[in-house]
Amino acid sequence: MSTSITKSPYTTLTNIGISQLVMKYLQLEGVNTIFGIPGATFVDLLNLLMVNRATMRYVVCKQETGAGYMADGYHRVSGNLGVVLVTSGPGATNALTGAMNAQAGRTSMLVITGEQKESQFGIDDEQEGVDLDLDVVQVYKSAVGYSTIINAAGDFPVLFQQALRNARAIPEAVSHVSIPHDMMATVLPSVTFPTSTSLYRRAFDSASPADVKAVADRLFAAKRPLILLGNGTRDALDAPGLATFQAFVERFGIPVGTTSDGKALFPESHALALRSCGYPPCQWPGLYFAPPAGSPYAAPYDCLLVLGSSMGDFATNLFSTPMVPAGPFIQVDADQKVIGRSMPITMGVIAEARAFLDGLTSYAATVTPEAASMADRLAYLAWVKKTHSAYANPAARESDASPIRPERAMAIVSEMLPPGSHVFPDAGNSCGWTSTYLALDPPTRIHSALDVGAMGYGTAAVVGGKLAAPNATCISIGGDGSFLMHGNEVSTARQYGAGAIWMVWNENDLNMVAQGMAAYFPDPADPNVWNDYYQLGNPDLVKVAEGLGAEAYLVHSPDDLRSALGKAIKGGQQGRPQVIVVQQDPSAMPPFVYAPPVAPPTKPKVK
Repeated sequence: MSTSITKSPYTTLTNIGISQLVMKYLQLEGVNTIFGIPGATFVDLLNLLMVNRATMRYVVCKQETGAGYMADGYHRVSGNLGVVLVTSGPGATNALTGAMNAQAGRTSMLVITGEQKESQFGIDDEQEGVDLDLDVVQVYKSAVGYSTIINAAGDFPVLFQQALRNARAIPEAVSHVSIPHDMMATVLPSVTFPTSTSLYRRAFDSASPADVKAVADRLFAAKRPLILLGNGTRDALDAPGLATFQAFVERFGIPVGTTSDGKALFPESHALALRSCGYPPCQWPGLYFAPPAGSPYAAPYDCLLVLGSSMGDFATNLFSTPMVPAGPFIQVDADQKVIGRSMPITMGVIAEARAFLDGLTSYAATVTPEAASMADRLAYLAWVKKTHSAYANPAARESDASPIRPERAMAIVSEMLPPGSHVFPDAGNSCGWTSTYLALDPPTRIHSALDVGAMGYGTAAVVGGKLAAPNATCISIGGDGSFLMHGNEVSTARQYGAGAIWMVWNENDLNMVAQGMAAYFPDPADPNVWNDYYQLGNPDLVKVAEGLGAEAYLVHSPDDLRSALGKAIKGGQQGRPQVIVVQQDPSAMPPFVYAPPVAPPTKPKVK
C-alpha cells in the first residue's frame, strides 16, 4: 500500500528580517514599482530596494502627496497594487491626501510608513507619529479602508496579510501599515510563508442567479430602459467583457450611459451611447429622461439599471431628479455600504460586476427581445441624436478662433489621441471640459478622481500611468493651478524616462473658483471684480516646464495645438516628458450649474 504526500503550499523561512518579509510579500503580489521618498525610519528596507533594484523600482518623487497620486495612476492603468513608501511624521501626513483620494476612487493601494523606534515613543523624538500629538495610524484609519501598526515582530505576517487582503478586496481599497524602525530591523527565527496569494486572500467574484434573473426580467419588461455604467465596472469591461456586453445591448436595443468617472467605458461613438450622464452631462441623457413636448416615439423612461456606482453627486448629475425612472430603479454594486445610499432605488443587488454581467448576458441568450418597444426606443434615440448635438456649445467645439476655445481643444485631443491612450483630468474646469467635450472610445480610458476632486491629482497620476504603460500615450489635462501644485513631478518623469504629456490651461487664475464666485456673488458695479482676485503670479509655464526637464510648447490656436500635440505624442513615445501650455479663451465656461446645492431626491417613506 502506497501513501501519497501532499506538498505543503507554504514554505519555512528562517532567520529573516521584517524588511525582507515586506519585500517577499510585495514580490508575491507581483509588485515591481514603489513610489515615495526615502527616510531614516526604514533604512533596512531602502538597502534591500537598492540590492533588488533590477526587479523592484523605487520611484523617488518630489512630494509624498504626488507619490500617492502616482501610485493611484499606476494601479488604474495596470490593475496592479499601487505601493507608497514614505517616512514618519510629515512624510505620512503628506501622503494622506493621495491615499484618501485613492480610497474614494476604489483604488488598490498599500501605504507603508516608517516610524521611530518603539523604545523612543513618547519622548518627543523627531517625526514621531504614535504617542504624542500626532497619531498616524488613527489619522489613516479615519480616511482609508485599513490602518495598523506593527508593535510586535511576530504579528507582522497576520497584520501585513490583512492589509493586502483589504487592499485587493472587491471593491478595492487602500491599506496603511506603519512599521517602527526597530521592527523593520528585527529578525525572526522562523516564519511560515505562503507560496500563493490565494492562501491569504480571495476576491468576491459572484452574483446570485436569482438576483440576475430578477433584474433582467425588470429590464426586459421596460419600454424605455437605460443601463448606467459606473467606475466599478472598469475591470469587467475589458476587451472580451466589453465585446460580450456590447453584443447584448445591441441585441436588445438598450441605450447605455456612464457616470463621469465611468466615461468612455462604453464607446461614445456607438449608436446606443448616451455618453456621460454625470455632472456635467452630455446633452442627450436629459432628452432620454424627459422627452421634449411634441417629440416622436415619446414612451416614458421607465427603468434604470446602475452597475458599479455609488451614485454620488458627480455620478448622478447632482442627484438629478429626472434620472429617477417611472419604474424599476436598480443598483448593483459589490459594496453593500453604497446600496440605496444616495438615490431612491427600488431594488438593490450585491454582486461583483463581472460575475453579474456574465450572468445577465447568459440569461439574456434565453430571452427573445420585445421587437415593438425596442424599435420605438431605437427610433427615438436616433431622432435625439439627429436633431440635438451632444454638446452644450457645439459651435465652440468647431471654432477656429484664437485664442483657442477649450471645447475646440477637446475636439482636437479626441481626434488625435492614439487608441489605447490614458487620459487623466485634473480638478476644476478641466473636469467639465473633459466630461462633456471629449469623445472617446475604448481601448482609450479616462481616469477621473471626482469623489474627492483633489487639485494636482491628474498632474502627478499621469506619471504613474505612464510608468505602468510605457508604450501608451498618457496625458494629463488640467489648469495652471493644479500644475503649480504638483508640476514638479515632471522632473520625476524625466528622471525615470516617463514620456507623459501635460496639457495645461494657462489662465493665471483659479478660473473655476472665479467663475463660480462671479455667479454666486455678482457685483453690478464691478462685473469683473472676480477676474483677478485669485491670480497666480503669471508664471512662465513654458520656462517652468523646460526647467523641470520637459519639452514645452505654447499654443494659441487650433493649428498650434494640432502641431504641438502631434510632436508631444511622438516625443512622449520616446520617453521625454511633454508640456503643452494652452493660451485659451479666458471667457469660456464649462457647462457647470452654479446654483445652491440641492438635496438628493426624497426616498419613499416606509409605512
